[in-house]
Amino acid sequence: MGGPRALSCDPVLVLAFDTATAAVTVALYEWSPGEATRMRAATETVDRRRHAELLAPSIAAVLAEAEAVPADLSAVAVGVGPGPYTGLRVGLVTAYALGDLLRIPVHGVCTLDAIAWASGRSEPFVVATDARRKEVYWARYDSARARVTEPAVGPPAEAAAAGLPVIGEGASLYPDVLGSATDPAPLLPSATAVAELAVERLSGGSGLPLLAAEPLYLRRPDAHEPGPRKKVTPA
Repeated sequence: MGGPRALSCDPVLVLAFDTATAAVTVALYEWSPGEATRMRAATETVDRRRHAELLAPSIAAVLAEAEAVPADLSAVAVGVGPGPYTGLRVGLVTAYALGDLLRIPVHGVCTLDAIAWASGRSEPFVVATDARRKEVYWARYDSARARVTEPAVGPPAEAAAAGLPVIGEGASLYPDVLGSATDPAPLLPSATAVAELAVERLSGGSGLPLLAAEPLYLRRPDAHEPGPRKKVTPA
């Protein structure tokens, strides 16, 4: 990626998006040092199979609503998962492309952290999202601002082992095991939370860290390259 353009004292526009779950979510936030942040525009669509089709039009729609153009952007914040390979790579490839084209920094945000942040919870809890194969991606938090374990993938029982309330889509998919929260919302990440997390860190605030814009797959993709063909010997 080309050298990043440094953030200045001028208003900063952060484009945020996440495609690590069923949600294709995009938001544009404005931040001026010393002033409150404000959301300029946001959109969200839930569709597990159309990330590649939906993300670019969603970004265009958000920029148009905010009366902004790509050249106005100061930074990109992208959800890095954990999440299934196909959806997650759509967001990351788009983020890399924008960073290269505009010469702006690209920051990664853990998708579980975005869900935790949006919850606003002040007591310990677990975030769990759908990992397919009857498993969940999960992590434990002391509060909405403090993750205390690394993201993991495994059976729902692993996420429930701490005996804490569980929020996120995993809680709704496996209520018998994870339905320990009175209200499991938010079920999916929002780009507004991704943007708020990024601005919090860029402005020198404490809390959940920004990451490199690298995917948190946690396991191998479902699709694999075929192995060498077996030799057929004559009977």
